[in-house]
Amino acid sequence: MREEEIEKLRGVVRDCVTKHLYSSAIFFSDKVAAFTNDPADIYMQAQALFLGRRYRRAYHLLNASQIVLRDLRFRYLAAKCLEELREWDQCLLMLGEAKVDEHGNVYDTKASNALYLDKYGEDREIDISSAICFLRGRAYEALENRVQARQWYKAAIKADPLCYEALECLIENHMLSNEEETSLVSSLHFGPEDGWLSSFYSCLIKKYDKEYVVEAKFKELEKESCSSNSSDSSFKCSLKNNTDLLACKAEYYHQCGEYQKCFELTSKLLEKDPFHLKSTLVHLAAAMELGHSNELYLMACNLVKDYPQKALSWFAVGCYYYCIKKYVQSRSYFSKATSLDGTFPPAWIGYGNAFAALEEGDQAMSAYRTAARLFPGCHLPTLYIGMEYMRTRSYKLGEQFFMQAKSICPSDPLVYNELGVVAYHMKDYTKAIRWFEQTLACIPSPLSEMWEPTIVNLAHAFRKLKLYDEAISYYEKALALSSKSLSTYAGLAYTYHLQDNYTAAITYYHKALWLKSDDQFCTEMLSIALVDECRSSVDAA
Repeated sequence: MREEEIEKLRGVVRDCVTKHLYSSAIFFSDKVAAFTNDPADIYMQAQALFLGRRYRRAYHLLNASQIVLRDLRFRYLAAKCLEELREWDQCLLMLGEAKVDEHGNVYDTKASNALYLDKYGEDREIDISSAICFLRGRAYEALENRVQARQWYKAAIKADPLCYEALECLIENHMLSNEEETSLVSSLHFGPEDGWLSSFYSCLIKKYDKEYVVEAKFKELEKESCSSNSSDSSFKCSLKNNTDLLACKAEYYHQCGEYQKCFELTSKLLEKDPFHLKSTLVHLAAAMELGHSNELYLMACNLVKDYPQKALSWFAVGCYYYCIKKYVQSRSYFSKATSLDGTFPPAWIGYGNAFAALEEGDQAMSAYRTAARLFPGCHLPTLYIGMEYMRTRSYKLGEQFFMQAKSICPSDPLVYNELGVVAYHMKDYTKAIRWFEQTLACIPSPLSEMWEPTIVNLAHAFRKLKLYDEAISYYEKALALSSKSLSTYAGLAYTYHLQDNYTAAITYYHKALWLKSDDQFCTEMLSIALVDECRSSVDAA
């Protein structure tokens, strides 16, 4: 055949791939490779076989070629075939020997003299070495060597900041602490045209900074995208309403405890893109916190129908049953989610919480410890381990785990709240006040009703120190958030009682008993307050 006829056949192969006609692509690429025996055509045939899911044949073709160890694209595609075949040790052997340090710096590689003959001048490409590092990370993660996996993912994103998948694995699997994520993103070498990408990555990582710092990051990203091309108004607003960016904002709202705001944003996002899975996960979490069982039911049904093999779908089912307090059923579905994807953090935490709700502490601790081992950058497993120790009155151990959670996530108000509760139970009321005040300092204003117990606890601590005016002030703040709290009315009544203000004490004891008429403490203390008031009236007379 003449060269121009062969070139037309190559065009047919490329067109078949574009139209996803892989069997046709395999047929014609095989003929082109037979006519020419050119490495580029053999590679094209292997690509067609790979896309057509003929992984074993593609690997055999690549491995049989003389150039497989000299051309990185051959080696990389052969390793990708082995990845699909789940032959992880062989995949690592195919990629060749290389070492990486804990900072993601690659050295002592024997592949430095390999060629890469697939460079196109027109399009910007991701560095092949970055893709190879990422594939090594995938292989090590599959082999449950998470330390090596983390290092190779860091190497991948350092080799080329455009390798987003490496950063996604590091973030989604909580492989790094907040400081490590921040350090990694700041160490990346972005091109002059990638200012927006640097800002976007800073929004994707853990958002443990102060509220104004995080908000500034979002505004900076929107500003950069606007100024990138002032003549093109369609691009001018593209990132401002980008689903990924808004999902990051929703995640931040959830982290801050603004669940209603988070739920409203994710509801809008899912109307726009109902299959955006990151938004779906945050939406489920917000619905759980708000107790929207109907929404959880609908979401779970749709996810199981659309994604029956995804851990997220069965996690959603578990969330529904947890929300309606059917913990045994929720536990079985969380377990199914972990079996489908052992690296899905919410499923492990939900699994532990389902056991904890039934006071099955040993099984809950086992699930939390597994999560803490798998996801060292996530503070929640450590926090829940501390809560389990609190439940069994092991306050010292609980405090140790809360401090560990604090070192991982220094901005979660729930951690400070639990530290305050520990100090209160250990009768260190001054320390408890300090922790509760730090809790409130971490919460964006205005306070929501969910933080009412923290304010009540703070008031209790002031009362224990006989600082009655401060205690009354915080009890009243708690009542402004929730007017149906028995403990708040009881605490306020008792504080007034201690101040010998019997009239106010009697009023608030009555309000507490209106909420729960058989409360023993308030009933007894009301009787005492009435007697005390009578005595004070007699003494005054």
